[in-house]
Amino acid sequence: MLMRTDPFRDLDRLTQQVFGTAARPTVMPMDAWREGDEFLVEFDLPGIDPKSLDLDIERNVVTIRAERPELDTGRSMIAAERSRGVFGRQLFLGEGLDTDHIRADYTDNVLRLAIPVAEKAKPRKIEIEHSDRREAINA
Repeated sequence: MLMRTDPFRDLDRLTQQVFGTAARPTVMPMDAWREGDEFLVEFDLPGIDPKSLDLDIERNVVTIRAERPELDTGRSMIAAERSRGVFGRQLFLGEGLDTDHIRADYTDNVLRLAIPVAEKAKPRKIEIEHSDRREAINA
């Protein structure tokens, strides 16, 4: 019988997706929206020690990393469905956002980033100059 999938490779892939590794962290769920002159982004991170949170900004890329500790090996677990290990996410921001003034807050297991719109990207009114003087065009 010809097998189209390798069950061991599939199990390894599933394990990496659920538990993550330092090289390939698991994904953290995110919501993002715009409110006025700010973009807001929220990440659900229940059970994360705030000291494990790491937020880096390089150019227009925001990288968030967190870690949920492994289970106590002395416990006799009945169910262990929550992901453990390293979590990570990268956001690629547009040029119109002000990465120098990002604010971050971790409250009630939610990491919230407030990213202001750059002054140069905000809508503005351009005044049009005009005069009553008419010039004749000579051909």
